[in-house]
Amino acid sequence: MQIDLKVPGALTPDSVADLLASVTDKTPTQLRVTKQGIAFISTTDVGGDNTKDLAFRLETWSQDSDYVGPAAARDADWVKRIYKVLKHNWPSPSSEYIDIF
Repeated sequence: MQIDLKVPGALTPDSVADLLASVTDKTPTQLRVTKQGIAFISTTDVGGDNTKDLAFRLETWSQDSDYVGPAAARDADWVKRIYKVLKHNWPSPSSEYIDIF
């Protein structure tokens, strides 16, 4: 799943919850936003791997940490934090790497 941040109304707390629920936390994951405005959760490229086409990325989340998956999607405070970091950093990110939010 992905969220196209260029589409008005696409970024909502519900779409963030759906994004978080779309992957499991059985591998390290990283929320990434492309220069084209597509927010997605990567399960293959994490950390500093393949960042050329990214506008920004968040810190890598460890496996089994409940940062993604159904439990994360049900955590309203966590969903709100991710929603806010996306809203405040698109289209002008504060940094290419965001680890405090």
